[in-house]
Amino acid sequence: MMHSLISPMRSFAARALSACLLLGAAAAHAQQAAPAEEPSTLILSDTLHYDDIKRQSIFTGNVVLTRGLMKLTADRLEAHEDAAGNQFGTATANKGNIVTIRQERPESFEVIEGTGLRAEYNSTKGEFDLIGQAIVTRFICGKPFDTIRGERVRYNEKTGVYQAQGGPNSSAPGGRVRSLAPPRAKADAAIAECRAKRGSAAKQG
Repeated sequence: MMHSLISPMRSFAARALSACLLLGAAAAHAQQAAPAEEPSTLILSDTLHYDDIKRQSIFTGNVVLTRGLMKLTADRLEAHEDAAGNQFGTATANKGNIVTIRQERPESFEVIEGTGLRAEYNSTKGEFDLIGQAIVTRFICGKPFDTIRGERVRYNEKTGVYQAQGGPNSSAPGGRVRSLAPPRAKADAAIAECRAKRGSAAKQG
């Protein structure tokens, strides 16, 4: 059973998985009057196999993808595009490892981190999934605030809705879904405090 929840971490999907798994091919869709220039995508790996006919790229071995302020690490990253231009991506980890995604948001002193055994993206539905021991956490000034745990955590960038599903491979006790979200006022206060501290430090410097 999937549990739907509206999350304050709305930009995580568009700026994280859709950016990293689509290899920089129009993944992030910022709704701004004057969109910023798309950042370059850098992928480091031990091996690369590219099939132009299948429109498929496979990166293996210590994969590190960096795109702007977003970073993904995995043991294998596979991306492909169908004839209609729909894009799909899968990042996986070897036994004992995890897929990690980190997205910095310096304007609000936030960092969004997601981990799981596998990550998938489907541009047709505008969804990404973290699967197996899935955890998504928002940090403010280095301190954890919102956290969602489950076997699968799904985000739909079109609707801004998170869904979490429990199961035997959940990161929450008892195979359940666990969501921790402090009051919005507390998060806003933490951001304001951090902004004041950074501003004071900049003046002293």
